[in-house]
Amino acid sequence: MDDTALRTLVRQKLLDGRLPLDKIPRLWGGPADGEMCDACDKPITKQQLVMEGHSPPSDRPKNKKAIQFHVACFQVWNDERRKPRGTTP
Repeated sequence: MDDTALRTLVRQKLLDGRLPLDKIPRLWGGPADGEMCDACDKPITKQQLVMEGHSPPSDRPKNKKAIQFHVACFQVWNDERRKPRGTTP
């Protein structure tokens, strides 16, 4: 997925609540085990690192305990969530 498409998808998920808007207070990285990336919806393979964290319950998508990203997807999410609402690239 190219950067523009990923940013568009992340923005839509931020708007509809599938991704949290607030920062994640506890975040860690480590070897992946086939988790699905919450940003791009693709698997995070065992050869990749996963960024995982817990968002506050008030900002957590329904029925979701942890949020997981590819490293690059985490960077896009962090960048997009910090933009003023309604801002486009």
